Amino acid sequence: MLVFLAPASAGALGHLHPFLEVLATFGIFCAASSATYLFNDSMDAESDRYHPDKRHRPIAAGRLSIRVAISVGLGLAAVALATAWALAGWKLALVVVAYVGLSAAYTLHFKREPVIELAFVASGFVLRAIAGGVATHVPLSNWFLAVTCFGALFMATGKRAAELQILGENPENHRRALSAYSQSFLHSVLTLTASVTVTSYCLWAFGSSGLAMTDRHDQIWIELTVIPMVLGVLHVLRRLDGGEGGAPEDLVLGDRILQSIGLAWLALFAVGVYT
Repeated sequence: MLVFLAPASAGALGHLHPFLEVLATFGIFCAASSATYLFNDSMDAESDRYHPDKRHRPIAAGRLSIRVAISVGLGLAAVALATAWALAGWKLALVVVAYVGLSAAYTLHFKREPVIELAFVASGFVLRAIAGGVATHVPLSNWFLAVTCFGALFMATGKRAAELQILGENPENHRRALSAYSQSFLHSVLTLTASVTVTSYCLWAFGSSGLAMTDRHDQIWIELTVIPMVLGVLHVLRRLDGGEGGAPEDLVLGDRILQSIGLAWLALFAVGVYT
């Protein structure tokens, strides 16, 4: 979804060639993210066995050998890098290298460093969004990057808050950095990042240097997207406060209220950008 965001905001998806470019970039990041998850799960197999959900993952459960996982992961990373270079040259290839490199550094060391590890997790979301703009040659505004960065940090913090509540005592058995967090600290970070995300989004939607800068956009509809955006953030905050919603993919695929809010945002966004 993040790969599509920048070209969608620029109205580029209404043209076949940019649409095919971003679709290929989507495939590239499916391969790259699969590679990083295979590597991460291989390194975390032992600690994942302490997690009520992650212990069922193929590597942690012993259904997939670490040797096979790492071999496939290296192959997928190579395919992603080669395809990125063929599609959009060194710039997109550099984004893929940064994504894979930061993910590997996170797995090998930085996941043990409180707060820093949140930035590393968030960087993966941000680089996906940047890749969509790079592949389609869409310039990224400052406010777009601010929304993406703080929205990603909000999601990463939400994952940690949910993990801390689910794991109860001795959460460091699964993730060492969790022992340095408290629920009050994580909820403070959630409040901070949610506030900056909403503020940045408003500036992106209303500002002359953001989403509304193109004359052909119907600005009132874009401005109205602020309403479902704020409602969506508040709904996710409520879920996280109840110890739910730690996995963004579960929210997107299983939360009917959030899906309805998302459809409302998408409808307003599409009318504002494409009509």
